[in-house]
Amino acid sequence: MLTKIDAQFSRSSQRPLRRQSQLVHGGTMRSGFNETSEAIFQTSGFVYVRAEDAEEAFAQDAQRYVYSRFRNPTISMFEQRMALYEESENAFATASGMAAVFAAVMAPLRAGDRIVASRALFGSCLYIVKDLVPRYGIETVLVDGTDLEQWKTALAQPTKLVFLETPSNPTLEVIDIRAVCELAHAAGARVVIDNVFATPVLQQPLKLGADVVVYSATKHIDGQGRCLGGVILCDNAFAEIVHPFLRHTGPVLSPFNAWILLKGLETMELRVRTQSANAERVASFLEGHAKIKRTLYPGLPSHPQHALSATQMSGGGSLVAFEVDGGKGEAFKVMNALEVILISNNLGDSKSLITHPSTTTHQRLTEAERVQVGINPGTIRLSVGLEDTDDLIEDLDQALLRL
Repeated sequence: MLTKIDAQFSRSSQRPLRRQSQLVHGGTMRSGFNETSEAIFQTSGFVYVRAEDAEEAFAQDAQRYVYSRFRNPTISMFEQRMALYEESENAFATASGMAAVFAAVMAPLRAGDRIVASRALFGSCLYIVKDLVPRYGIETVLVDGTDLEQWKTALAQPTKLVFLETPSNPTLEVIDIRAVCELAHAAGARVVIDNVFATPVLQQPLKLGADVVVYSATKHIDGQGRCLGGVILCDNAFAEIVHPFLRHTGPVLSPFNAWILLKGLETMELRVRTQSANAERVASFLEGHAKIKRTLYPGLPSHPQHALSATQMSGGGSLVAFEVDGGKGEAFKVMNALEVILISNNLGDSKSLITHPSTTTHQRLTEAERVQVGINPGTIRLSVGLEDTDDLIEDLDQALLRL
């Protein structure tokens, strides 16, 4: 959360920086030691000279640090840097991406409310909106996110919240953010968007009308497989709702992880733009391969929403989905034959990672639910990293030739 910072930690004011510069300098606070790298304030609490100071600190909540579950200087630096980069009024760091999703969805909802969500969601996100939310007397309506008519029908009555991810995990469906936001706002709903696949580098949903953006910072923000983290970006009105929810439920990011994420932000644009270029080349190779039944990548002209993605994203992203002829057995054969690309359910890493959604990230969906969102037994998700693309293509080719 953006807070007033004690003077001894504040940087002197300077002219506004451009986005890439914000990733290096934004939100930086220095202690009296004037360190170059951001300090890790690895502490649970803070001390006071007098009991009266503690009373005043708790009464004036945003004036100083009192307890690291509420706020911490290292976490504040990460939050402020994210907010500056996204041009958001507020940023709240959480212990994981799913903690960010849960808080953003649950904090504003009450019994009797109504939520409309796209059907193509990450498995844990789908669990929240489809299984968990209804337990509290909240109605959930799922729609095909790419079909604006379904959004219009679902949002023809008052709604409290709209939740979607675009591009979707793992089939990379692209949803018209601006159009859905207009429909949602007319229905009285706030729009929460999971932007993890697009990243803040390639897509800025707040500028397209979204009210809240969530990330798993574990992915491209860290980008090097080192830690978990999540972020919620929102305006002041939503901050008033989500801040007490986070404070009292406690999904706090650790100061050490916040420091790692600060280091990740410094190179995020460089990594993501290189990964996106690499992914486009890999996707083009896969699309032309005789052993591949279907290739999905927003940057390819063959993608069903290619034109839309070009209007709201500044690149195709680092994720590619493809389907091999056959099913699970053939998919496993390809994955097991890879020598450079690693089998892992993570994504956005500097290392290229591959997973089989039907048996990992979306295993708990029914077969019918998987088919409905385009996840077949032969579907494979590839997160393209920073390796030489010739090595990646050669690795995929030799594995595919074993089919």
